[in-house]
Amino acid sequence: MSSKNNLKDARTGSLEVTVHEAQTGAPVSNGAVSVYRHPAGIDSFEAARWTPSYEVLEATAVTGSAGEATVANLAPGSYVVVYEHYPLTEPRCVKVDGGCRAVVCFQLALELRAELSYETVDCQANTCSVARVADRVVATIRFSGNQSDLKPHVRLLPTPGWIAREDDPYVLSRVVRHAGPQQFEAVLAFERRPSAAALAPGINMAPLAAPAMIGIRQGFVADERTPSPISGNIGVSMTRTETEPTDDLPLWTLIRNSTDAMSFTNYLNFMDALFCTPANRTAAFDAKSQLFEQLRQRRALPFNDSEAYRVLKVATEAFVMVNCGVLSQPNMFNPVEDQAYLDRRDIPATRDLETTFNADYLETTVDGTKVLPYLAIIRRKLPDVPIHLLRGIEGEADLCFGIVQQKLANPCLLELIWSYWHEEGMLVQTMNAITQRFQNVRALGRDDPLANLEIDPLRPLNNLIWGYTQDEQHRLTVVRRNYEYDHHYGVRLDGKAVQHFRPADTRSKFLEAFHYLLRLCTAFYRQDDDTTVKADAFPVLNGLKEVHLILSQGAHNQFGDLPSTARIEMLMQQWMLARPEFREFLPTRIMVAYPEPWMDRVDAMKKLQGWSDTSVMHFRSLAMFGEQVLLSVRYGAWSDIYEPTQAFNWARFWRPQIQGYIHAYRAATGVDLTVDARDPKAEGTLPSILLRRRLEQQARMA
Repeated sequence: MSSKNNLKDARTGSLEVTVHEAQTGAPVSNGAVSVYRHPAGIDSFEAARWTPSYEVLEATAVTGSAGEATVANLAPGSYVVVYEHYPLTEPRCVKVDGGCRAVVCFQLALELRAELSYETVDCQANTCSVARVADRVVATIRFSGNQSDLKPHVRLLPTPGWIAREDDPYVLSRVVRHAGPQQFEAVLAFERRPSAAALAPGINMAPLAAPAMIGIRQGFVADERTPSPISGNIGVSMTRTETEPTDDLPLWTLIRNSTDAMSFTNYLNFMDALFCTPANRTAAFDAKSQLFEQLRQRRALPFNDSEAYRVLKVATEAFVMVNCGVLSQPNMFNPVEDQAYLDRRDIPATRDLETTFNADYLETTVDGTKVLPYLAIIRRKLPDVPIHLLRGIEGEADLCFGIVQQKLANPCLLELIWSYWHEEGMLVQTMNAITQRFQNVRALGRDDPLANLEIDPLRPLNNLIWGYTQDEQHRLTVVRRNYEYDHHYGVRLDGKAVQHFRPADTRSKFLEAFHYLLRLCTAFYRQDDDTTVKADAFPVLNGLKEVHLILSQGAHNQFGDLPSTARIEMLMQQWMLARPEFREFLPTRIMVAYPEPWMDRVDAMKKLQGWSDTSVMHFRSLAMFGEQVLLSVRYGAWSDIYEPTQAFNWARFWRPQIQGYIHAYRAATGVDLTVDARDPKAEGTLPSILLRRRLEQQARMA
């Protein structure tokens, strides 16, 4: 058996192929080699006229890291060896004898080289002969031949740390970080040329598909930079902890911009442009005006002499519908103001916020809808529920089982807490007292402060107040809102109108969790302002997760509809109270600089009725800041975040709103969330109870 094998080996030969670069001697790895039989003999071979044919293909091989490949068990005879990769190389003919090994060497005449230069800021010629620490090393890869024909088939693979120039990928650079001997390294990858061997039946060419690799190295020595003497007044200062941008910065910016767009000031400007000063209409006015005209044709009231109120109601509905769904607003970003806000918070923004939001933050569901990451998680939990489109002017949904696409992709970013704090600030009660007096109804109790007030100053608003009064059966009741306040946030109103309260589901842990999050933020701000300490954002992240979980538990059937309805009704109340006629009806204080014109009317009514003497400005701050903060907690995908960077940026981004909310809460309820001695019982007490206690204390002191 052994003698037969030895005889077979003696009858065959082998072929060793070597491929390397001629100038540097660098081996070519992963180079494809094809071996063809040449029956005519080596003397008849002419490289220029020879054409490969798959009928005579004998074998294929790939060079290893040393640039060598071996083909064994070749019958004695003449063979043509072809190097299959770029650059174009002439084939070689070799004779193989039995029991012997023939050698073929391909030398690629590339004249491959790396030219190094050094750039520094203090070199007048912009290039220096010696590298120094902090200089930039520039490596230019060059090779001979017709480079315009060869370069499309060559790719440069630099080592990590070297950056290619945008206009020329064969020019790379790196900053010198330390002194001493260093080396530039790169790899050139050459594509495989088209070959008849690829057509050969039964030959697996998959290993030959990868490019051939040639390494290139060039060493250099870097010197230490000569120290520069420093003189004069040298100041040393410490700055706050640096952070990095995160993909949810655009979401918070959209929330801040959209809630600002929903402010009473913008609402008043829209109403004035619509009814009073058409010349002041802007481009942003068009969408709301168009929706107003559509809704105006469809909204009607079942009683007479109410046209003014009907128009007011339709215009307010159009204002809220256009501004609350921020994902469909292409102009909600303001690059200049948004960047200035981030700079004031010491948060970097390396990319355009709108691009980051659309390309990096939003996720695409299986049905092609782009949604917020939090809503994408909810969608993945319901893969069997179909998506339905809204149709018609008002968007009547299909009457079947499914999810409305617009509410998934473009949710209305409103929080009911805005309505809650305005109601605690006596906005609704003020309007109710006025409508009771308008109907000549005496208030319950011994004395009615409005009994002797003449209603005549309100005569120009007769149609508005008449329509508002007649439309009472179509508005939300205080009981209805109270149940929703409790379901969303575990807070409720206090008074005779909401007695016999029997909620089915309440967020009893929200107030404690939310106030604890605000307290954690206060501790974080103390650390963040200390330039000798790196602030710890992990407690803030855990607090965000807890509040986000509680808020998501309260997102039930009326979550998307009742807040917008309550917002429409309260905006109308604010607009009517802001009319100049109420300045004559109520004894307001003209010299107090209220930020919105309806606020002094509410404070005047509270003074007449003996209600809380806390200014409505604090309740407006609680409503405005509380809505922004809770929106960022509700719609952030906090349950899937484990790194503190996003919580770090969140606390910095919302610092004005958080500290504004804490101050307003102390002014309204007397509970300070910033003191070191924590009082969990007071922090967990319902605001309505705290307000009632302060009112009782106020009555005792009167």
